Amino acid sequence: MKNQRHVIMALVEDRPGVLQRISCLFRKRNFNIDTITVGKSEIDGISRMTITLKADERTLNQVIKQLEKLIDVIRVEELHTENIVERELALIKIKTSNIQERDEVIQYANIFRAKIVDVSKNSLIIEITGTPDKIDAFINLVKNKILELARTGIVAMKRGNNETSS
Repeated sequence: MKNQRHVIMALVEDRPGVLQRISCLFRKRNFNIDTITVGKSEIDGISRMTITLKADERTLNQVIKQLEKLIDVIRVEELHTENIVERELALIKIKTSNIQERDEVIQYANIFRAKIVDVSKNSLIIEITGTPDKIDAFINLVKNKILELARTGIVAMKRGNNETSS
């Protein structure tokens, strides 16, 4: 059984400790979370979690069943990657020792439709939003010049009229 990347959406009660209970569930079952993002949803009192993990089908089904058992979890659903829009944000501080390096990084940022959000004498901070693959490609171009990197993890939503709300 091959481990593949899966995206899970969970609607949860917006209460203290919910994120901790979910992360403990993963830890206790020895499942690894690749990314997890949490934020308010369109419904008051309900938060939306987007969790990515690499797992085979059996493990994925176990994760979903275990999440559904938690009292604060309202709904859990796998989001199939061919039918979703997913985005991630990264902030990348890049060393620019001279004008040529700075110009090169600015050209890369323009090609990737990234924004320069901070400029200092010896560095630039780039904000890039897109699919994880797009962000990975940008990082690979500048990896030898990265001073700091922060990524949010993905947020995802079904395409079209397909809703995930409860």
